Amino acid sequence: MEYRIERDTMGDIKVSKDKLWAAQTQRSLENFKIGNEKMPKEVIKAFAIVKKASANINCQMGKLEADVALEISKVCDEIQKGKLDEHFPLVVWQTGSGTQTNMNVNEVIANYINQNNQVRQVHPNDDINKSQSSNDTFPTAMHISAVKALNEKLYPALELLTTTLKSLSEKYANIIKIGRTHLQDATPLTLGQEISAWVSMLQNTKLMIKDSEHYLYELALGGTAVGTGLNAPKGFDDKVANEIQKETGFAFISAPNKFHALTSKDAIVHTHGALKALATNLMKIANDTRWLASGPRCGIGEISIPENEPGSSIMPGKVNPTQAEALTMVVCKVMGNDASIGFAASQGNFQLNVFMPVIITDFLQSVNLLAEAMTSFNNNCAVGISANIGNIQANLDNSLMLVTALNHHIGYENAARVAKYAYQNEITLKEAALKLELVTSQDFDKFVDATKMV
Repeated sequence: MEYRIERDTMGDIKVSKDKLWAAQTQRSLENFKIGNEKMPKEVIKAFAIVKKASANINCQMGKLEADVALEISKVCDEIQKGKLDEHFPLVVWQTGSGTQTNMNVNEVIANYINQNNQVRQVHPNDDINKSQSSNDTFPTAMHISAVKALNEKLYPALELLTTTLKSLSEKYANIIKIGRTHLQDATPLTLGQEISAWVSMLQNTKLMIKDSEHYLYELALGGTAVGTGLNAPKGFDDKVANEIQKETGFAFISAPNKFHALTSKDAIVHTHGALKALATNLMKIANDTRWLASGPRCGIGEISIPENEPGSSIMPGKVNPTQAEALTMVVCKVMGNDASIGFAASQGNFQLNVFMPVIITDFLQSVNLLAEAMTSFNNNCAVGISANIGNIQANLDNSLMLVTALNHHIGYENAARVAKYAYQNEITLKEAALKLELVTSQDFDKFVDATKMV
């Protein structure tokens, strides 16, 4: 491998000739050989937005030549397209401020420009990082990448699954089935009503996430090192926030208190809490689906789900609810990420939180996993859910809780006698009511009508 010599304030270091990064990136590569988790590409692309916007505003404010700002913008566009991905090799487990990733981006942009020789030699700190600090650029990239991930990945997947379940709810609106509470038989409802709860869960949690999202619109950029804005021109913060808003189409604003923006990660915590609410609902939906589809002969078996692959290496013909299992495992991971994010965010010492790389990595992982798992569950399970009418009717007819309809006519205690007598003697509710001489055959048929109980 051929090397070139790069220099920083600590001296010379060898860097592979085919890489665009420079000394600080190389030092991070050599000093943090921890894990396989690379800094998410979403963060790198968000950094490109930050660097492009900063260059344009520095130019407008007379701090950077127009031709240099233009070249920076061009490289940032290439980064956003993913064309320079190989030049961002750093792991998540680095400095907690994300300084080395900030410098990785600065160095790649500078070297790309310098190799193409279109303008004067540019410097990663003096030019690409002008009016900025890692301490305000990294939290800004966190918020940009979080907002983009929610809108570009999570919401479309959430809407897809919601639409499918809404269609199922309407399709099965008139199929009456037995309800279940405490895992025991309860009064009837329709299958459509049961699925309507799933629909509302997804609709409500989307509103929760959207409501929390506006806190992510506040950007730390312009606070520089500790929140005072040292080395940034007056007004830079508001101007660069407007520039980012134009670049992304999202309503980003400059955080009103930069000291808060640098040291607190409460916005990420808040939004991930809403993601956790979504995860809890997805756990319920997936579990309900696999319970209702259990069997095919010795379970509840009130719905059927698609048979996608063999379920056992030893039991021929077995098919398992694999999409539900994948979705529930994702939920477990999101719960773990929430604990990690919450604890990391609690560690904002004085003017800076130094757990930022793990916070945004876990946040983006949760968004990506939830989006992909919902899409997979939708396409490979939910769209193929069908009602097993025979089993539904048999369970309804066999249930003891239809006796609840007799409460107003023979009283709670007598109705309980009917249910217990039927269960103990393995007969129907009607047979039990008649044997106990608590109601006539005609009145039983009139009162115990499942269609009137939903």
